[in-house]
Amino acid sequence: MAIIQTLTTSFKVELAQGLHNFTAGTGDVFKLALYTANSDLGASTTAYTTAGESSGTNYTAGGIVLTNITPAFQGTTSYWSFETATFTNVSLTTNGALIYNSTNGNRSVAVLNFGVNITKTAQNLVITFPANDATNAVLRIA
Repeated sequence: MAIIQTLTTSFKVELAQGLHNFTAGTGDVFKLALYTANSDLGASTTAYTTAGESSGTNYTAGGIVLTNITPAFQGTTSYWSFETATFTNVSLTTNGALIYNSTNGNRSVAVLNFGVNITKTAQNLVITFPANDATNAVLRIA
């Protein structure tokens, strides 16, 4: 089992079909769910799953709602991201995450691999997304 960081293949197809709206304030609701190192997430992940999801105090299955940043472009690259996300006062261990569209069938968007186990005990877990620009944004089409 492994967590492979990637945009999911189904997301790429669904984006072309117009199934995801990332517009801040009026778009779909996207969530971030946390997973253990024993999870099997990658390009073939099509939807949110509870298999391998982290659990612990103050963590709710399905994760938390992300705040969208409206897509933009620079040159020929379109990009978009999310505001910093905070899991408040949690006790858990995680090794990665799944971004998914909870408005539209819990469809997967991207898998994140943290590279190491992160353990929190009655602490905030803060997920800071990369700079929202054409080079670094978590979601980019070049």
